[in-house]
Amino acid sequence: MAENLALATGRRKNAVARVYLRHGSGTITVNGRKADDYFGSSDDLYMVNQPLDVTDSLGSYDILIKVKGGGKSGQAGAIRHGISRALSKYDEANYRPLRASGFMSRDPRMVERKKYGQPGARKKFQFSKR
Repeated sequence: MAENLALATGRRKNAVARVYLRHGSGTITVNGRKADDYFGSSDDLYMVNQPLDVTDSLGSYDILIKVKGGGKSGQAGAIRHGISRALSKYDEANYRPLRASGFMSRDPRMVERKKYGQPGARKKFQFSKR
């Protein structure tokens, strides 16, 4: 069994990603599938690879990811956050470039809850004077 170099959790919106960093050839596995199979969009795949590009470690590690919740875009953001945290946990020298790129901070924006007596979070029913 492969030994984990670092474990980290990434979050965005309602998505939570557990990231396991291991020595290897650079394969990224998301929920048992290759990352390019899991993400249909090239934008999401680009987002997942961003921390590895910034730290010049694109083919250095195998990354095993378990992600749940949210949509594909939120999951990609959670994975980016988790990979960044795992890379900085493994090597402190990676923290500064990842922080400068904005990958170390969690995106706090969440969907606002629906309020009672309204059709949505902000939308109101049409006002009728009579």
